[in-house]
Amino acid sequence: MILISLIILAYLLGSIPSAVWYGKIFHNIDVREHGSKSAGATNTLRILGNKAGFIVLFFDFLKGFIATDLVYFYNEIQHNTSEFYQFQMIFGILAVVGHIYPVFANFKGGKGVATLLGLIVALDYRIALICLIVFILVVWISKYISLGSISGGMISPFVAGYLYNWNEPVIIGFCIFFAIMLVYTHRSNIKRLMNGNENKFSFKKKEKSL
Repeated sequence: MILISLIILAYLLGSIPSAVWYGKIFHNIDVREHGSKSAGATNTLRILGNKAGFIVLFFDFLKGFIATDLVYFYNEIQHNTSEFYQFQMIFGILAVVGHIYPVFANFKGGKGVATLLGLIVALDYRIALICLIVFILVVWISKYISLGSISGGMISPFVAGYLYNWNEPVIIGFCIFFAIMLVYTHRSNIKRLMNGNENKFSFKKKEKSL
C-alpha cells in the first residue's frame, strides 16, 4: 500500500499543470491554445514572456525533483536499499508521465524537459549539470531550445557511462530512455527544424500582456 500510494503521489505531483494554472490565474489565457500548444515552460516563455517562463520552469523542475526524492521516504520505511535507484527512477518517470499527460488538465501537458531535469538532478547532479551545459551551449549557438533539449538528452547516456565507468546499467539504461523520450516528445519540433521553420529563442523578447 505504501508503494502504491507513493506511485500515485508521484504521478499527481507531475500532473500539476504549472503552465496552465499560471496562464489562467495571472493572464486569463490557456497557453495550450497558443504557440506550440504545449503546456510547458518554453511555450509559456514565448507566449507570456521571460518571467512567466522561468516561474513555470522552476515549478516543473520541482515536480520531477520532489517526486524522485520520494524514494527516501519509501526507503526509510522499507529499508530496501538494494533497489534504491530503481524506485528513484520509477517515481521520477511517473512525474514526467504526469507532466505530459496531466490528470488535472485533461491529459494535455508539456514535453517534460524541466521535469526530467528535476529527476536527473535528484538522481545525479553531475549528469544534470553536464547536460545543462550542453543545452545552454547549443541554445546559445543555434537559438533553438528544442535542439538544446534534444542534444542534452542525447549526451546523457555517454555522460552516465563515463561517470560510472559503464558499471551502472540501471542509470545508463534510464539515460537512454531519457534521450528517446525527449526525441519522441519533440518529434514535431524535429520536423520544424528539418523544414527550417522552428521558432528561435531570444532573451530580448518582451513580456506580452494578454
